[in-house]
Amino acid sequence: MQVVGFHQPGGPEALEVIDLPTPPPGAGEVLIRVHAASVNPTDTMLRSGTRVRRTEEEPQVRVPGMDAAGVLEELGDGVETDLAVGDHVMAVVAPTGAHGAYSEHIAVPIESVARAPHGFDDQEAATLPMNGLTARLALDTLGLEKGSVLAVTGAAGTMGGYAVQLAKKDGLTVIADAKDSDEERVTGLGADLVLRRGDDFPQLIRERYPDGVAGVIDGALMHEKIAPAVRDGGTVITVRGYDEAGERGVTFTPIWVVDYAREHGRLDELRQLAEDGTLTLQVTETFSKDQAPAAHRRLEAGGVRGRLVLEF
Repeated sequence: MQVVGFHQPGGPEALEVIDLPTPPPGAGEVLIRVHAASVNPTDTMLRSGTRVRRTEEEPQVRVPGMDAAGVLEELGDGVETDLAVGDHVMAVVAPTGAHGAYSEHIAVPIESVARAPHGFDDQEAATLPMNGLTARLALDTLGLEKGSVLAVTGAAGTMGGYAVQLAKKDGLTVIADAKDSDEERVTGLGADLVLRRGDDFPQLIRERYPDGVAGVIDGALMHEKIAPAVRDGGTVITVRGYDEAGERGVTFTPIWVVDYAREHGRLDELRQLAEDGTLTLQVTETFSKDQAPAAHRRLEAGGVRGRLVLEF
């Protein structure tokens, strides 16, 4: 099979098409013929070396990618599922070494797989697993009661957008940030109040909610800058490991989507919510596998709304 990977961390040009053996599905796993893999910031961090452990040994091939969609091709021993060979599926992938979604084939635990949402193509389905599960994990970690006020930064992004839509489904009041050019998009996601994105976002929140909001999902990586928006004892969910101590009892709580990598029920619920229109799946641009460096350059340039997708 062919994969998109790298031997040494570096810039987008480090990505290349590499031939590797097709992995057989192990016990409890299924083999997917991948048709689409979305491109996420975590992929560019892996490629650049931000998330690669450096050793004295010759580096192995490393393959990025946490979102895959395609066709179920083979069931491993002991797999119990209502899925059948030939079904279109989506999967969340925890990449390690040569095991990543940027591959023509990938073997993953059956718990990491769900049927692709009906009415969507593989490219659209590939935008849902990782970001959708991250948003779901963020809300589950906060555990806010219905009617609570939540702020979402980075609401125009894919994960932030899913967080807004899932929060509204959960019965929360949502304040979201947006640039002027993104205000219509974020309002369309269902946010109750859209305020100008930037360092003064917390102040704008306090003008309307003097006691602060119950919690924040910080997709924009504001970190300590968002703390003034939160009520005493509130929680900020972070997505890059930030966990510094806050003032006024405010807690910064990092989440890692790998904790939900085998939560089949939650992944399948995302599928249902896409089908009923609660979640909006958006592909901004597609690239062939040999155009992966261009896809990474496009993402790192910023301003992408929706997801870039590699086709295999």
